[in-house]
Amino acid sequence: MWSLGDYPKVAELLEPHAEALAAACAIGPGTTVLDVAAGNGNFALAAARRGGRVTATDITPKMVELGRARSAAAGLSIEWSEADAENLPFADASYDMVASVFGAMFAPQPALVAAEMFRVAKPGGLVAMANYSPGGYLGKLSELLSSFSARSDFDLPWPFLWGDEEEVRRRLGDQAESIAVIHRSLFFESGSVDAFVDFWQATNAPQAAMKAMMPPETYQKVLDAKKQLIDELNESTDGRVKLSSPYILVLSRKPTW
Repeated sequence: MWSLGDYPKVAELLEPHAEALAAACAIGPGTTVLDVAAGNGNFALAAARRGGRVTATDITPKMVELGRARSAAAGLSIEWSEADAENLPFADASYDMVASVFGAMFAPQPALVAAEMFRVAKPGGLVAMANYSPGGYLGKLSELLSSFSARSDFDLPWPFLWGDEEEVRRRLGDQAESIAVIHRSLFFESGSVDAFVDFWQATNAPQAAMKAMMPPETYQKVLDAKKQLIDELNESTDGRVKLSSPYILVLSRKPTW
């Protein structure tokens, strides 16, 4: 699914938040960094620019291809490979820092994600994430799209629970010596509702998948419901669109013992 749409355009909007996590992690020259579910490399590039020795992974071959091309164009040395966040192909205690920005949160088994990220971190190393939180535009949009999706044979945890502070502390607490959580917000802006909807139709992978699978009349109901949601949450009053969504930065430290 993540090969659909135009992810690099979405990544441009999310890049400042990858930079925010990189800044919070205090990456220095020689820091070994693993970027999990890296997309096309927002966090990987931010870490490499700060002197990190970076490995970037994604489960989608198209993202790895895009990331390699982007790294090369930027003149940055980043090792790219395909990998599943729930089964990372790296030895125990391999990296000073293991991070994921709006990526590993979408893997279906949170306990495996947490275990793998801590497993490959060195003792005393940092496991860091940027995760969308419930509420706001993205959280409510996720709930809306789910209401139009076919039910799976088994229930999967909602990805946005990774952005709930209490839940993320529960998921990481048994493995972390300390956990710091920083609450932030991201914003989406556009000249009009129609322009906003058109942009995300063209770029967003889950929406592209829905459009491909649904009858046209059902997909139009999705668009109508989405426009109604935008109208309800729009923070602009001049015909433009401004929508906000909360997220958290999570900085958890692996014990030294």
